[in-house]
Amino acid sequence: MTAPTPRRALLAVALAAATTVGLPGGRASAGPAPSAPGTGPVPAPAAEGAAVGGDATATATARTVDNRFWYSLSHWRAGTHNGTTAVGGARPGLEIATPAGRTVYTDPHTARKATWEYATWTSPVHRSTVPATEAIASWNARTPAGTWIQIELRGTYTDGKATPWYVMGRWAAGDGDIRRTSVDGQTDGRTTVWTDSLAVDNPASGVRIKDWQLRLTLYRKPGADRGPTVCLAGAMVSDIPDRFTVTASTPSGKAHELKVPRYSQEIHAGRYPEYDNGGEAWCSPTSSQMVVEFWGGRASTKALSWVKAGYRDPQVCHAARSTYDAAYKGCGNWPFNAAYAATYRGLAGVVTRLTSLADLETLVRAGIPVITSQSFRAEELGGAGYGTAGHLMTVIGFTAAGDVIANDPNSPDNPAVRRVYKRREWENNWLRTKRHNAAGKTVSGTGGICYLYGPAVPGPVQTAALKAVGVL
Repeated sequence: MTAPTPRRALLAVALAAATTVGLPGGRASAGPAPSAPGTGPVPAPAAEGAAVGGDATATATARTVDNRFWYSLSHWRAGTHNGTTAVGGARPGLEIATPAGRTVYTDPHTARKATWEYATWTSPVHRSTVPATEAIASWNARTPAGTWIQIELRGTYTDGKATPWYVMGRWAAGDGDIRRTSVDGQTDGRTTVWTDSLAVDNPASGVRIKDWQLRLTLYRKPGADRGPTVCLAGAMVSDIPDRFTVTASTPSGKAHELKVPRYSQEIHAGRYPEYDNGGEAWCSPTSSQMVVEFWGGRASTKALSWVKAGYRDPQVCHAARSTYDAAYKGCGNWPFNAAYAATYRGLAGVVTRLTSLADLETLVRAGIPVITSQSFRAEELGGAGYGTAGHLMTVIGFTAAGDVIANDPNSPDNPAVRRVYKRREWENNWLRTKRHNAAGKTVSGTGGICYLYGPAVPGPVQTAALKAVGVL
């Protein structure tokens, strides 16, 4: 069986090596850089609407993880506008008012050259509660045909020097105008972008990112009346210590299970190899689709019309195409999956880190399934029947003993997707940052990475849980 998301494993190995030898790599092409400033972010108050995200970090995560997301009308009114405007409504957002200029973008994956109008918004500087070694951006946007967005992040090191503006993604919901892409390998010799993550090259040197801001560039075809709408943008930054094991959390002692749809990636094996070599590598979009449908998201008949007739669960094929990163050559780009979930009306999605299984249990008991990223050898997770250098699954519940109930897409068919994994094994595999692979080599773990999808306007119980784990 092919291990899911093999290219994520390469990133993990690179990050592991960086802790001792630094990361190689030259600066990537800047792409369509606008002549905008900066060349050389769940409930809000009732009047502002709500979204997954917020300003504060709970005490439980304050030492290692900090989240900041902009999403309310007052958030969008802040910062620096260059042709953009804040718009109200049930879900406030950022749109183009008067374009700041035009630029030509040559798509590196198709060689298509096109002229675009653009406008930019630069966020206020966010002073992190955690001097960080890693940053992962998230965004939610509507990008009708003829529009797309670029997300950039700039940080300030603890010595006062600034990073360049790093491109964290060029994104559109569809693939008719540009190819959705990360821009790998951007570096200033101290930090480097690896697909969806900005990482300090040598954490042992003491280099940290103390604050950061985003720049959003919205693009549309010249003369168009409307452009994209960004409804949420922000980032999670963290400084997770190196660890092969983590302290065991205390289970709640109460059984709880959510009724989340079950989808197997394996029934799609061999389908659409142009998207990450086919379904056997689709753990991330398959997990995303499970949770999207849990919250009531449904792909339209039109959206699925390209899928070959007779293919079971065509919406999983659609999720794979909609999360595919043309540079990464895979469907496992973390923010691209969260952005895909948020293309469904009423849903929001972010990428974050949790610091214990108790935090994850808090979310599940509040009705929020959580998609988690982990890696392990076959003998390290009893009942899995496989080992993996990187895999996504969806935690849907806990037994009375505290064991993890997961929808694991690496299963032969849909009924087999529901699994129960021993709490201690699962927790350590998910939260550790170091592990030994089958060859005995020390490689990296993901350190608690997860996707959180839910209502853009969460209820009181969900809000309390999100606050408790530090996302709000």
